Parts: sequence; C-alpha cells; structure tokens
Amino acid sequence: MRTPATDTDSPVKTEPLTDLPTERAADPDPSAPAPVPAVARHRPFGLVLLVTGVVGWVASAILVLERLELYEDAGHITSCDINPWVSCGRVMGTWQSELFGFPNPLIGIVAFAVVISTAMVVLSGARPGRWYWAGLQVGVTAGAVFVAWLWFQALFVIHILCLYCMIVWAAMIPLFILLTVRNLAHGVIPAPAAVVRFATGWAGTLVAVVYVVVAGSVFWAFFPALTGY
Repeated sequence: MRTPATDTDSPVKTEPLTDLPTERAADPDPSAPAPVPAVARHRPFGLVLLVTGVVGWVASAILVLERLELYEDAGHITSCDINPWVSCGRVMGTWQSELFGFPNPLIGIVAFAVVISTAMVVLSGARPGRWYWAGLQVGVTAGAVFVAWLWFQALFVIHILCLYCMIVWAAMIPLFILLTVRNLAHGVIPAPAAVVRFATGWAGTLVAVVYVVVAGSVFWAFFPALTGY
C-alpha cells in the first residue's frame, strides 16, 4: 500500500544567503547619528579639560606674577625676556596687554579655573546638563576669539612674542576644538549629521592643522628675525 507523500518527501527550495542584497544593507546612512569619538566621551574629555585647564592656568598665573613684579620695579626683567622679539616684559608695556583696563592674564586665571573645576566635576562621575555645556561653549568660544585677536596683534601689530602667552594659545586650541566636537557629538550644538560626522572623525587632525597654521604664521611673521635676512 502506497503512503501519501509528506512535506519531507519534497525538498523546499530556499534562496541562498549569498543572493540577499547585503551590500545595499551595509551602506552607511548619511542621516544616521555619528559615533561619539573616544575623546568626546565622558571621562576622556574630563582629562582634556584638566590638562588644557592646568596648562592655561599656570601660564596665566606666571604672567600675573611677572606683571606684579613690573608694577613694583619698572626695570624688572621677566623670565621670558629672551631677545627683542621674544619678550613678555615688552608685550606687557603695550595697551593690548590691558585691553579691559587690567592685565589680560587675570581673565585667564578665572576662565581656566572654571575649566579645571569642570574637569573635576566630570572626572568625579557627575554629568552636567546640556545648559552647562552650552554655557561653557559660549565662554570658551569667546576666549578663543580673544586669543585669536591677541595672536594677530602680537604677529602683525606689536611684532613681539610673549612665551607664556603662546602657551595659553597652545592650551586654547585643543580646548576650543575638542569642546566643540564634544558638544556636536552629544547634540548640544545642533548640526546636520554630515557636519557632526566630519567633526568627530577629524577632531585630532583639526587640532594638528591649527597648530601647524599658527606655527607657520609665527615663522612667516618673524622670518627676518629667525633667519637674519
């Protein structure tokens, strides 16, 4: 007696996995949120704030102490009076060094203290709100604009460099760029996904490029002094 065929008697045809449109599924979505880079994550960024804040604060504090020495003794030679082109003392004698009626480094003392305090808060595990990061962004951006103005004045108006001022420049560059990248990655600064992806992917390169541009501008502005021609 013949038994009826069951489902196991007739094999089911299935599509091979290799025929699935895997390449199209793997294409990145340009509108998808960009991954948060390591430097913009909570604790690593706290270290960025701590290092840049301490470097900037120490340089500002040295400038304040040197300025106090000049107030007491007009003939005081500062620790960074190296030659006629690199002299903190000569820079302190210009109006640009007291733009708001008091020595500019006093601003750095207060501003970098805020950065260091924020670093301590972040490294302790606390998470400030979006409003705090937005306020810090405004303050750091204002500081970056002020530093850019001082850079222009030193190179193209005063024609004298201040060693400790340049250390402050060196601290402000990564502080401003990496804070901006951090706030873009976390949505504090609204921006298209493509802009966020570019900023987060090229953060380190952007810092390096600005360092090279600043160093190149110093070399170009002081080429005769450096080369003797």
